[in-house]
Amino acid sequence: MRKKQRIKKLTQWEYWPSYMFYIPNIPFAFYHAIKARNLVFYTAVNPSIANSGIGTESKYETQKLIPAHLLPSTVLHTPENTINETLTKLKEKKITFPMIAKPDIGFRGMLVQKINSETALIDYLNKYPINILIQEFLTEPHECGIFYHRFPGTHQGTISSITLKDFLTVVGDGQHSVLELIEQHPRAQVYLDLLTKNNEIAFDTILEIGEKLQLTEIGNHSKGTQFINGNHLINNKLELIFTQLNKQIKGWYYGRLDIKYSSIEALEQGQFKVLELNGILAEPTHMYDANSYTYFKALKEMRKHWKQLYLIARYNHDVKKVPYRSVTGLLKDVRALIIYTKSLAKLHQFTPYS
Repeated sequence: MRKKQRIKKLTQWEYWPSYMFYIPNIPFAFYHAIKARNLVFYTAVNPSIANSGIGTESKYETQKLIPAHLLPSTVLHTPENTINETLTKLKEKKITFPMIAKPDIGFRGMLVQKINSETALIDYLNKYPINILIQEFLTEPHECGIFYHRFPGTHQGTISSITLKDFLTVVGDGQHSVLELIEQHPRAQVYLDLLTKNNEIAFDTILEIGEKLQLTEIGNHSKGTQFINGNHLINNKLELIFTQLNKQIKGWYYGRLDIKYSSIEALEQGQFKVLELNGILAEPTHMYDANSYTYFKALKEMRKHWKQLYLIARYNHDVKKVPYRSVTGLLKDVRALIIYTKSLAKLHQFTPYS
């Protein structure tokens, strides 16, 4: 089975590591750096987010930019807080189990976990002595990523990507166990090693015919969620909703909002919750839909978005006088992020930057 997993990850580009989507586009990035006469020109794109959102920023500070009614209830736990203090804050905010815990600094679903009990939360906080966001578990049935950008000074922005998320699910046949269904599932089998670490899954259970079991709760590609191209849903009404929101988020011009919603109709009425706001590190994740895109088309989609990033950065710097970050300052932040990520990897035994 593991050999089959390795072959699938090797031959199907959707499962390739992230650097396979960045390294081929490095010449394109350098070309624009030369035009801007600055290697880190992109740090001027989103002035209100640290380093414009390359992954070094605090999620807690970034979410403060978003109107509060669109956010899940959140408590920030720091190493300076006692666990009892945090539990008290959770009760005050009426955040009950299950809840979501995730690092304040992190990306690609790193250490994001659904927490079902106080004991599990205490274990999580003790294991990871870093700043942790603890959020209410949102019950809206659908999740998507909406990539939006607006050129500074213009009244209308653009939704350039909608990614619908299909959570990893197996369907019972009345004969095979959950583990056997996973091994037979064309997608779930790729994430078998990850799934077997989930103590909540009863692998020996035999589901009834037609009975569905959702295997993951976190909408990240690295955790098995399938990304589906939803660009057919882009329309003027939706772009107006997100332009109105964008104008309420000071200093954010480019990136992706990860959203929970009940229906497309509700989404078009502005009825949704924002899980995260991602800056320039964000990808137009609809490109990972292997049914709509090829590897080379996905690379082209990234370049298309990076061109918009370049134009916004240049305007912010040349016209609005937004300063570029110093190269040495940025390298210092990135180095600190790498050390931080590797230290968490040792605690959790996962592969960073995959």
